[in-house]
Amino acid sequence: MSQLTLTEIVSGLHGLADADTSKHLQKYFKTGPGEYAEGDVFIGVKVPQIRTLVSRFWKVELQIIRSLLTSPVHEERLLALLILVRKFKHGDEGLRRTLFRMYLENTVHINNWDLIDSSAEHVVGAYLKDKDRGLLQELAVSESLWERRIAILSTFHYIKHHEFDDTLKIAEILLQDREDLIHKAVGWMLREVGNRNRWVEEQFLKLHYKEMPRTMLRYAIEKFPEELRQDYLKGRV
Repeated sequence: MSQLTLTEIVSGLHGLADADTSKHLQKYFKTGPGEYAEGDVFIGVKVPQIRTLVSRFWKVELQIIRSLLTSPVHEERLLALLILVRKFKHGDEGLRRTLFRMYLENTVHINNWDLIDSSAEHVVGAYLKDKDRGLLQELAVSESLWERRIAILSTFHYIKHHEFDDTLKIAEILLQDREDLIHKAVGWMLREVGNRNRWVEEQFLKLHYKEMPRTMLRYAIEKFPEELRQDYLKGRV
């Protein structure tokens, strides 16, 4: 499997392309002028199809991953990230460190929410699990929308281990963020905290819910009982 060439992998991916799916994805992922993914190119391959390719291709050389990750084609970048995640899970500490660095060196290419949501917790979050996590706060104040989303999504790894401090720290940094994609991500992560410990989430919300963007709050309280949800929305908590 390690002898596969970049050309063979790209051909395998493009062989699954579909024009109608491409048109749908271009609209869904906001690739039009002035939208957050302006100019991104979709060839029309669905995620389950890409995941099937990961099972075939994940043992490729790192240079192939680097090449795919810098492609203008969205599905090639997604394939690269899913392969990177698979390699990371199976790698020793040295390989994990290399993949972690590769990830951070290419955040300019990890430039849509699906790319981040399928990889950040599994690479950045997992690598920093037993290390200094100060990098996440640096990413949270980045000029890059995508690096800020990587910061909050990486903490999903810790939420799943019932560690909530990093999520709350990053959420506080991002409270006044201007981007709707950050509002949604922060609200989602707060909701995931609440799914595991409602008290922790509510302690954070009681301090901050009145200053939160409305979308962030709605995402955070989506699973609350309706009466309590309305109390938050109407400022009665």
